[in-house]
Amino acid sequence: MTPAVIDDTTLYAVLAPFAAAVVAPLLTRWFKHNAAWFLAIVPALIFLHFSGFVVPVSHGETFVAAKAWAPSYGVNFSVYVDGLSTLFALLISGIGTFIILYSGGYLKGHPQQGRFFSFMFLFMGSMLGLVLGNNLISLFVFWELTSITSFLLIGFDHLRTASRRAALQALVVTGGGGLILLAGFITIITATGEIEMSALLASPDIIKNTGLYVPIFFLILGGAFTKSAQFPFHFWLPNAMEAPTPVSAFLHSATMVKAGVYLLMRMQPLLGETELWTTVLPVFGGLTLLVGTLLAIRQTDLKLMLAYTTVASLGLLVMLTGTSHEKALEGAVLYLLAHSLFKGCLFMVAGTIDHETGTRDITKLGGLRAAMPISFVAACLAALSMSGMPPFIGFIAKEVLYYGTWGWLDIGLGLPVTIAAVVGNALMLVTAAAVAIKPFFGAKVETPKHAHEGPVLLIAGPVVLSVLGLVLAFTAHTTGELLIAPTLSSLLGKTAQVELHLLPTSFNMPLILSLITIGAGVLLFTQLNRLRNLMAAVLKAIGWGPDKGFDQFVCVIVAFSGRLTRLLQNGKMQTYMMFTFGFTAVAVLLPGYLTGSYPAMPKLPEYRFYEWGIFFIAVLGLVAVLIAKTRLTAIVSLGIQGFAVALIFMMFGAPDLSFTQFMVETLSVVILALVMTRLNLMPSDHRPAPAAFGTGIIAGAVGLGLTLTMLAITQQPFDSRLSDFFAQFSRTIAHGRNIVNVIIVDFRGFDTLGEIAVVVLAGLCVLALIRVRTKPEKTCEPEAAGSDKPQAVEAR
Repeated sequence: MTPAVIDDTTLYAVLAPFAAAVVAPLLTRWFKHNAAWFLAIVPALIFLHFSGFVVPVSHGETFVAAKAWAPSYGVNFSVYVDGLSTLFALLISGIGTFIILYSGGYLKGHPQQGRFFSFMFLFMGSMLGLVLGNNLISLFVFWELTSITSFLLIGFDHLRTASRRAALQALVVTGGGGLILLAGFITIITATGEIEMSALLASPDIIKNTGLYVPIFFLILGGAFTKSAQFPFHFWLPNAMEAPTPVSAFLHSATMVKAGVYLLMRMQPLLGETELWTTVLPVFGGLTLLVGTLLAIRQTDLKLMLAYTTVASLGLLVMLTGTSHEKALEGAVLYLLAHSLFKGCLFMVAGTIDHETGTRDITKLGGLRAAMPISFVAACLAALSMSGMPPFIGFIAKEVLYYGTWGWLDIGLGLPVTIAAVVGNALMLVTAAAVAIKPFFGAKVETPKHAHEGPVLLIAGPVVLSVLGLVLAFTAHTTGELLIAPTLSSLLGKTAQVELHLLPTSFNMPLILSLITIGAGVLLFTQLNRLRNLMAAVLKAIGWGPDKGFDQFVCVIVAFSGRLTRLLQNGKMQTYMMFTFGFTAVAVLLPGYLTGSYPAMPKLPEYRFYEWGIFFIAVLGLVAVLIAKTRLTAIVSLGIQGFAVALIFMMFGAPDLSFTQFMVETLSVVILALVMTRLNLMPSDHRPAPAAFGTGIIAGAVGLGLTLTMLAITQQPFDSRLSDFFAQFSRTIAHGRNIVNVIIVDFRGFDTLGEIAVVVLAGLCVLALIRVRTKPEKTCEPEAAGSDKPQAVEAR
């Protein structure tokens, strides 16, 4: 079905958070933490806007809206609204509403709370632009904006070294992946000729038929795996827990880390159902699932436990997406929704516990259910959903994904994928139980702060999200029709039918796998301390990990950069000139060498004897430069060539250009001669013959390359549109008869102004060099008493 064109309201909805980012500091200054109530209206209205698409999208409709951004390059600010983008937009804006409220309570009294609100809204707008992006280039822009705003949020507490390191690490990993993704998008555009996602989705096999499927596949995976923390790039996400808890609850559970999953789901119709897709994604996704859950049970910090299970959940989503199996994809969509709700809730509960008790270490917490009853209930509801217990949306998701993995047995890696899913879900149950039980049950433990329930700003989000996990399960049929089916249709590239039930309708293999998961999880939870100690011993024995590898990688890059800088920036002008002109020669000669095409040599016209004489003078000037004994002589000889060129301009009908050339050459010779007499330079060139020969080769290569370039340009068909424009409008618009002068001072006035500014700055630099004086050496001999010898005055 062809997407329907809608008005610009949706574009404004994407940009609304950026406007809120501008006013957030001002509102915070006026209303302090209560500004959160006003600011939360923005994402709430965005949520209501996209809620209006739920029904039509569930009927199979899709929508587009666009504004020209860089039309000459085909880049538009455009959105594509279908089931997948609508679900993500609802999650971003809906959960974002409660995160803004939560931020008001969590950072109450913080002197930089307004700045924090701005960063959060910048991220929210970037994320909306990403999931709704239709144009590949604009999608990439928003993709990188999420990395930049995430850097700002993770490093919000910039006075702490750990925060700065985590922010830099996240930026390097996700930003670097973004550049790989850009290469993938450019390859897609080049290979298919399409720049809009909606156009690509209209022809699902267009990429597979290009012959560039494999490089496109790996480039897309490079962007998705780094953003969604897939092994071995998983290390940045737990380290990002240095950010304030609202950031962890929003970016690192419900939104940003799912950007890679979103991209894979979006590309599923284009890249899926191939042997490469159904092998690489399940393998790396399953490995990430197991690594994340094993590392989670090692932790005692609530946020780190949740962070590693987030890594595991992202691996599960990637693994399910990689199957290309309809039921497994349905399970992935359901789990995506369930995970956003229960993980956002648990992160906020963990932050509330930390905020009200002063610690997040579960070994130092206990008996909080009486002091924090609302947080306790919210944590239990969310943990039950995370554990896959009925009657929560997490249980339905687990049943459906087991149905999908078990149904994939005869098609692909069904058995190992099913085993990975069961083991991973069992270990996630262990972590969920630890998060919900350890802090709230048992004997009351004294905490650094007197424990009490958080204010309404802190508990509103956890309560709503945890209850939603229950409500969506009880309305499973409606949830499936309005949210899951249209999203699944986007993944399959065709209309999908979804029928969800709160409880299993029969005793089948998925139910057996669920019972095995629950039983194994409960058994492992009883041995949590032993498991934690075992994992600690294993990690200690391994020693090295990707996080340490990142530090080593950075050290190697810094060392290499230092050596390269010392090589290229050694303080010698000769070195700078040699490298600059050397790379210039490569740039102008390499294209012709690679293509094997060179311009034809022009036929020389019949010159008059005096014209040959001018050319002869230019050659004499060149010889004079080469045989000059001193630098000053070489500079003066260089002016001979310039004057010869000026005469050529005059003879071939360009007197104004000739006059300009005369002036430039005269000033150049005078200024260079002046500088040469004032600077402390060797009067002649004492380089050895090999060095002089090398620079001569570079100079010859530059001259040859520029000559060939000019010949190639002049042999192209002449486009007279610009010349005709100047000839037509110089008199009528610019009121000048001299076209050259009009171009310089009118049509290109700002360009001329810039050139003047450059010349002035260069002159000031030359003046500064001329005025440099060597500081006089201070004498250690004391002056004789009564001596009238003047004291040395230090040059300023």
